[in-house]
Amino acid sequence: MKFIIAIEPGTQTSAWGVAVPDLPGCFSAGDTLDEAMDNARQAIDQHVEIMIEDGAPIPRARSLAVLQSDAAYAGWVWAWAV
Repeated sequence: MKFIIAIEPGTQTSAWGVAVPDLPGCFSAGDTLDEAMDNARQAIDQHVEIMIEDGAPIPRARSLAVLQSDAAYAGWVWAWAV
């Protein structure tokens, strides 16, 4: 499954943050962008696996335009986690 992720750029003193808006509670981070992306993929896999085990429906991905309109992610960078 593909999910759009929101990436909060890191600084010299903070890690890169990653959230998956279509999977509430699914988030990750990394000291570099590459590490954050790898960790996001792993977090998505684990999150979806738990949802399947619990019999929870997997949310349908929303469009990028809809996600970008969420003020909580203002200034974040968007990408696909594949």
